[in-house]
Amino acid sequence: MIVKNPKFEISAVGKNQYPKGDLPEIVLVGKSNVGKSSFINTMLNRKKLARTSNTPGKTRQINFYNVDDTFYFVDLPGYGFSKMSKQEQIKVGNFIEEYLVVRKNIKLVVFLIDIRHLPSENDKLMYNFIINHNLPCLIIVNKADKIAVTKVDEQVKILSDELNPLHDLTFLPFSSERKIYTEKVWEIIDDTIM
Repeated sequence: MIVKNPKFEISAVGKNQYPKGDLPEIVLVGKSNVGKSSFINTMLNRKKLARTSNTPGKTRQINFYNVDDTFYFVDLPGYGFSKMSKQEQIKVGNFIEEYLVVRKNIKLVVFLIDIRHLPSENDKLMYNFIINHNLPCLIIVNKADKIAVTKVDEQVKILSDELNPLHDLTFLPFSSERKIYTEKVWEIIDDTIM
C-alpha cells in the first residue's frame, strides 16, 4: 500500500470521542513498551507520527491515526505496566475492554508480543479476550532484530505453540528497527479493509 497523507486524528478517553463514520479500524494491542507506536510509524513510513517512548505506560488514551481516509490505525494503551497504580490499571483495562466490545468498525486486532519473552499472564488474558469475543486477530512477534536472524522462525513457532496451541491465528515476525517483514503485514491489512 502506498501511504500518502497519514495523520493523527484524535486521542479519545471515552466512546463519545471516537471518530464518527465507518472507516475500518486496525487496532493495536499489547503490553506497555512492546512497540505499538513504532509499528505504526514503520508501517506508515513516518518517523514521529505516533509518539514513541522508552518509558512504559505513556499511552493512556486511545489514539486514532487516519490513513489517507481509508482506515484508522488505533493505538490502545499498553497493559501490564507495573508503575501504574492498581486503580489506574483497572481503569485502563476497562477502557480497552469497552472499546473492543462496543466498537463496530474493528476489522482486525494486531496483537504485538515480544519475540524475546514467553507470553505473560496479561498477554494470555488479552489473547483469551480476543478469542472469546471472536475478534479477527493477527499476532505480530515484534523486535525480531533483537535475536539472531537464524533463530527468528524457531522463536515465532515457540510463541505460537505457547499462546495459540490450535494454530488458527497467523503469527508474523516484525522489526521496526530493520523495517523488515512489512510487506506481509500490508497484504493482510489490504485483504482485511478491502
